[in-house]
Amino acid sequence: MKFDSAPFSVDDSFQQVSGEEALGDGRDFSPAQSPGQSPLEPGSAQSHTYHRYHIETQTTPDIVPLPPRFRVKVKKHRLIGMVLKELFTFKGNLPVVMSRPCVYGVFSRPVGGLAPREELCVGCLRCTVQYPDMVQIHPNPERQLLGDSFVKPEYVDTIQYEARTGRVPVRGAGYRGAFGGEGWDGLWTDMSEIVRPTRDGIHGREFISTAVDIGSLPAFLRFDDRGEIVGPLPTIMMTQVPFLFDVPATASIHPANAAGSRLVLRTQAGCKENAIQSESLFQIFSEAARQIETLVEVPIPAVVQLSLQGSHIVPLITPTTWNWLDRLSWSPCMIVLDGWDQEHYDALRHRFPGSIICVRVPMDTDILALVQQGVRVFHLTANYRGYVGDQFAIDLIRQAHQRLVDAGVREEVTLIGSGGLILAEHVPKAIICGLDAVALDVALAVALQANFKGECVDRETAPLSFPRLDRAWGVQRLKNLAASWRDQLLEILGAMGLREVRRLRGEIGRCMFQKDLEREVFGELGSVILSEPKP
Repeated sequence: MKFDSAPFSVDDSFQQVSGEEALGDGRDFSPAQSPGQSPLEPGSAQSHTYHRYHIETQTTPDIVPLPPRFRVKVKKHRLIGMVLKELFTFKGNLPVVMSRPCVYGVFSRPVGGLAPREELCVGCLRCTVQYPDMVQIHPNPERQLLGDSFVKPEYVDTIQYEARTGRVPVRGAGYRGAFGGEGWDGLWTDMSEIVRPTRDGIHGREFISTAVDIGSLPAFLRFDDRGEIVGPLPTIMMTQVPFLFDVPATASIHPANAAGSRLVLRTQAGCKENAIQSESLFQIFSEAARQIETLVEVPIPAVVQLSLQGSHIVPLITPTTWNWLDRLSWSPCMIVLDGWDQEHYDALRHRFPGSIICVRVPMDTDILALVQQGVRVFHLTANYRGYVGDQFAIDLIRQAHQRLVDAGVREEVTLIGSGGLILAEHVPKAIICGLDAVALDVALAVALQANFKGECVDRETAPLSFPRLDRAWGVQRLKNLAASWRDQLLEILGAMGLREVRRLRGEIGRCMFQKDLEREVFGELGSVILSEPKP
């Protein structure tokens, strides 16, 4: 059998070189970027040179020290008496007398137990077991004031550790919490036993992709008699991680400034409303998103006044800020319209034909009706507790996803979700329920050491206050958080035997729902978990 050879053209942008030539000039395989150019922008070297995606981490200490987990109570008079006794017993052998009963260095100051370093205590209780009449360890009540009733103190501790180190938090004593509960705790990921070769997760030699596509993808392409494509074309952009940065918590434009004066960030503490400058917060989010190669939603007044630009910048347009479009001097790759408005949506599509237009609506919206109106990208929102009314995000996401599947248009639509996503484990759980990507909100504020002044329920009333933020510090903290969350996502994908996060979307066979299991096991007896009050 004879095969005719078919000519294939080679893209001139690719040049074949030897390994010695590639490495001899000291270059690495990361994409080269021109000053101010985002890796996502067309024409960047990312499309020409392969590089293995990696987020650079660096230890970034806290600006505001966290309260120590434990209080170390030492009876000083008994300690001094024991030291004097041991001086006589060991004949003045100071190395023996001054040895400390703590491998973590709680008593490592020159004065030892007279001034313990409580921030180093992990609660192992070795000192209490050895000297029960001298040392007692108690939980620090100040620690319980971190966060609020939803963002628990242990969540704040975990997020700030991730933002500080960029590492995966590991507890030597293992997981000691409940195995079920409300919200995301009612969904358990199911791991397979036969998943080689991706089983090694972040340490594996097989690459696991965390990139996702955002945009519209037609069900099929249409061609005319001449072979030319007619009809809609795919309009997508890719982010290297399945999480975006949502509008910063409390980042609503002050009513007095909506017309175009100085941009401020509105916060509310009790009944008192304070306006603080928000430039540094928006710039931190923007630069971190650029370096991570993801997207950040920014109110269009901030985009214009701070001259934010790049494919990672996603202007958020509300009915009150519609006129700011006249001041936008560039075409974003993606624009978010807050709330459904057919006239505004059509105007955006006409004005920015090459941009992806996303509609931001509550999770309980009938998105199938909007799909029929031409919308293909949605940002589904819940409050900061993950609720819309009395329904939690898990049920709402599954309903939206299944509705699109039943209509046969799921592959044409992108679903982004936000609300109630506090821990790294919530990202794969939300994707399993049917989202393509998630948008982070309160977790980013916690990483930047925001202080909770009360219950944080939604963006407009979130009582958060930030310390004085240094831009480089804030960017690195968000990069560390993203690196840690991505590594934990890789561990889950590796344990499931998946080589890309796209395969995880809607894969409910990879999880178990507590409500379903209880219904199967207990039947009419009902749930064995006491229901917690909804916010």
